[in-house]
Amino acid sequence: MNSPTTISVDDLAKPLTYPVEAFLSRDYALAEKEKLWPKVWQVAARVEELPEVGDWLTYDICDDSIIVIRVAPDRLKAYHNVCPHRGRQLVDVPEGAHSAKGNKRRNFICGFHGWTFDIDGNNSYILDPQDWQGTLTPDCTHLSEVKVDLWGGWIWIHMDLDAEPVTEFLGDAGRILSYFEMDKMRYKWRKWVVYPSNWKTALEAFMEPYHVAGTHSQLLAYGDYYAYSAAYGLHGVSGFDQRDPAFAMSQSSSVTRAGKGDDPRRSTYELIRENYETLNYAASTQTLVNAASRLVDELPEGTAAADVIAHWLKSARADDAARGVFWPDIPPDVMAEAGLAWHVFPNMSVLQGITFALCYRARPFGDDPNMCIFESYAIERFPEGQEPATEWEHAEPTAEGWGAVLAQDFSNMKWVQKGMKSRGFRGPLPNPHQERKITNFHRNLAAYMGTGAPRLLK
Repeated sequence: MNSPTTISVDDLAKPLTYPVEAFLSRDYALAEKEKLWPKVWQVAARVEELPEVGDWLTYDICDDSIIVIRVAPDRLKAYHNVCPHRGRQLVDVPEGAHSAKGNKRRNFICGFHGWTFDIDGNNSYILDPQDWQGTLTPDCTHLSEVKVDLWGGWIWIHMDLDAEPVTEFLGDAGRILSYFEMDKMRYKWRKWVVYPSNWKTALEAFMEPYHVAGTHSQLLAYGDYYAYSAAYGLHGVSGFDQRDPAFAMSQSSSVTRAGKGDDPRRSTYELIRENYETLNYAASTQTLVNAASRLVDELPEGTAAADVIAHWLKSARADDAARGVFWPDIPPDVMAEAGLAWHVFPNMSVLQGITFALCYRARPFGDDPNMCIFESYAIERFPEGQEPATEWEHAEPTAEGWGAVLAQDFSNMKWVQKGMKSRGFRGPLPNPHQERKITNFHRNLAAYMGTGAPRLLK
């Protein structure tokens, strides 16, 4: 592997390229196990998955399996899924399953020799402890802990117990996204699949709207998709740029915006409906779609786009309040800065709205750099007690399983993985304005991995 060069944030605005070893090299994939995954915060689950004391689940990343369990009404703990005696996993994760989970757990009993541990990780039973001649201590028989933190309704884990709080890791990305109060959202649906591409190939398919014109061309009838992309430390944001000043407003960079056409009353509805229905009923809400459908009846012809958006959001907010869904107050400057979607380093993407988010996560599948576990889920604010019951659903990468737009994304990912192996491929040429999230990702990835840094094109 080559040594990294230093690329500054300012350099990301210039034409760059980077090597493809991060996508194709088995040695690189093996190195991630030591240099990346044990050294970063990762989302393991949502808080609502573990509502009661004793509820638990597993999260696997490469060779590490993590157990997360609620040990008190206000406290979660996490442990490496391994018995300290001879190394057997405490909890079996069935072959082909997304994860393992359960409830009302009072202890963990190793299936090999019966060593037992309470939910606080303390050993409570060892067969014939006298044989160890007094050397067994609470420290050496305790389950190995993993650091846990909460933010945005997610359960985050870090294998380094001395890691900084997750809010520090998230930095300005967390500051901005905290206004959306995602901890008050709940799962709408969640899907996963083992997919034939590197995890980074899969994730990068959702890091920029630059691909809309080529991949989702049907959407061009409803909106313009010129975009910007910006680095925020480890993380990055993208959003829509508006060439026409008449459409400039705090929502212009987000999914909640006016559509293309002379009559924003109609185009706004057409855009939001198309996005919602073809993104598997995500990236918006039924409330927003219904309120947009009334714009042509509630507003006179010739209403300016900014006034259309303001009326639409006011109506939708009132509709939601009537059914017990209350919107957060997000200042216009924060809404503008929040953009369309965020890459949260290393392996998460969040497309956020005022009352919803569409999220993606990708992670390695075994040691094969050509395979990954790809997940997507929608979260939304629901009236108290009316959130749907969901589970992780395995779905083949088709329109029937994921919706038309995500199926179009799947139609690229494995072919990008194959194409990068071509002798004729000279290296990526990311758009310096619209794909800066990707070059920032590789800039930060190289800092962890010691190789693969972007370089200036000459």
